[in-house]
Amino acid sequence: MRILVTGGAGFIGGAVVRQILGEESGHRVTVLDKFTYAANERALESAAEEQGGGPNLVVERGDICDPALVAEMLARHDPDAIMHLAAETHVDRSIDGPAGFVQTNVVGTCVLLDAALAHWRGLDADRARSFRFHHISTDEVFGSLGAEGYFTETSRYDPRSPYSASKAGSDHLVRAWHHTYGLPVVLSNCSNNYGPWQFPEKLIPLLISRALEGRELPVYGAGLNVRDWLHVDDHARALYAVLTRGRVGESYNVGGRAERRNIDVVRGICAILDELAPRPDGKPHESAIAFVTDRPGHDQRYAIDATKIERELGWMPALSFEAGLRQTVLWYLEHREWLETIRSRRYDGGRLGLHANDKTGMA
Repeated sequence: MRILVTGGAGFIGGAVVRQILGEESGHRVTVLDKFTYAANERALESAAEEQGGGPNLVVERGDICDPALVAEMLARHDPDAIMHLAAETHVDRSIDGPAGFVQTNVVGTCVLLDAALAHWRGLDADRARSFRFHHISTDEVFGSLGAEGYFTETSRYDPRSPYSASKAGSDHLVRAWHHTYGLPVVLSNCSNNYGPWQFPEKLIPLLISRALEGRELPVYGAGLNVRDWLHVDDHARALYAVLTRGRVGESYNVGGRAERRNIDVVRGICAILDELAPRPDGKPHESAIAFVTDRPGHDQRYAIDATKIERELGWMPALSFEAGLRQTVLWYLEHREWLETIRSRRYDGGRLGLHANDKTGMA
């Protein structure tokens, strides 16, 4: 199978590429990525080396918002399936600059859908029947939960941030192209991912990197917001299952069944670092925790009901959160040079997402 992966140089996209190349089916993967600040060439190189990518992996630089480029890519690489992961993803950055999120996540998805539809209509009958457009989204489109309950595939959309609103818009476009034009689509919405190669603006790698630098460890509000954590490799397995076995027109929620309060995640990171990379002054890493001004509109709780994908596709997370978190901390410790390069050249770990007239709250 020839698979086009948009955003394949990103955190989740790179894990998907590794997963596909590791399959015994001999798939060929084309990555289309704009290579923005969060893209990671080294992750793709690692995928090729570890999984024997070789001629089965082609990397193309380009923007999904460019109709001519996208059409040319589909004509040249002739995919049997598209996995659409290209997106701006960081909530805090969406607060500071929402227009870019609308452009990439909404307009870019529309451009890609138009090109995919034209490509699909040009396939012979057998290939058209097996073609899939897999749209990868987030649980944040459903808004915020109270103390109880879970997001299901039928949960009402209630996005609260510019990021989640842009992803909700892209979800609706994908469903519209299926119902209006017949494009064979599958969708998935996932909980918070973590693992190797994640850009250090997200909670877990941010806290690891700041701890290794001896800086304060900022926690929004009181740290009581709850997230369901999913290791990126488990997510990649789920996405491959949805692509290859999911029912056309259906959506699948993917979660780790690992709800944790943010403060407990931070304390877990600190405990592992106390063991593996203790502070030079002998103090516990937890002593550096600093509670800072909360994110505007911060959703209280996300939790995924993954029953559907577990029942229909036989997928289950393989890693517990505790094992996955330890594995993740170890990976960043072993890749400190990569982490330090990112921090020195692309992002220094400073606070994002506060209103323009209020940039306080992070050391």
